[in-house]
Amino acid sequence: MTSRRAALAEGVALLEASGVPGAARDARLLYRWASGLEGVALTAALNETAGPEELARFREALAARSKRRPVSQIIGVREFWGRRFEITPDVLDPRPESETLIAVALRERAARVLDLGTGSGCLMLTLLAEWLTATGLGVDLSPAALAVAARNAESLSLAPRAEFRRSDWFGAVEGRFDLIVANPPYLTEAELADAPPELRHEPAGALSDGGDGLGAYRAILAGAAAHLASGGRMLLEIGATQSRDVIALAQSHGWTGLYCLPDLDGRDRVVQCRWETKS
Repeated sequence: MTSRRAALAEGVALLEASGVPGAARDARLLYRWASGLEGVALTAALNETAGPEELARFREALAARSKRRPVSQIIGVREFWGRRFEITPDVLDPRPESETLIAVALRERAARVLDLGTGSGCLMLTLLAEWLTATGLGVDLSPAALAVAARNAESLSLAPRAEFRRSDWFGAVEGRFDLIVANPPYLTEAELADAPPELRHEPAGALSDGGDGLGAYRAILAGAAAHLASGGRMLLEIGATQSRDVIALAQSHGWTGLYCLPDLDGRDRVVQCRWETKS
């Protein structure tokens, strides 16, 4: 008979031996998922005997994590801005640093939002959940990603205000929006090759443009003005070393009101742009 405490300790040891960072945290998250016990409930039940089904689920999850599959893909969800989003291998795993973009966006209310490369839909859907009358369009090249985003909209009761469409950036986008947001692929080809092994389980095209990491920004900055309402904003998540390059690209396309905001770790994270309508 194995207690939950002993099973959890074995899980931590396995993940540590596999070189998984944050082994104790991940083992506990996986056990919570395997047992169906949340937070305090799991702590109170640690000395009880682990059921055979939960133990089997936990050990299967540990085997996947030891191969560096992200926790969110194993348990199928990720918390983002206080809400749960379905996550699959077809979409990026939302990172805490992306919440910087949400914090900046919420400073100015928007009635209509465009999310470029929407993935799980976490950016746009979070904003629609915070702005109770706003509507949004999320576009992505991946039909599988769009299906995940649509399911997230349903689970958050946002489907009536959220539309998803297959589009290569602005190819299938019509009309103008008060706010455009994007977390485009920004890793260079070399950075992707040297990235943590967890990223091998995420869609490569959502991580890197296969070149200098600026290809998506060139396309977005060249086409966004035609879809931004007067007085609107665009917020772009960037890599920690890209602020100068992205701001220079924006300036070359006539964008104004440019500045970069850091994430909670002090790294450059979001570039804000405005477009002044030429009279």
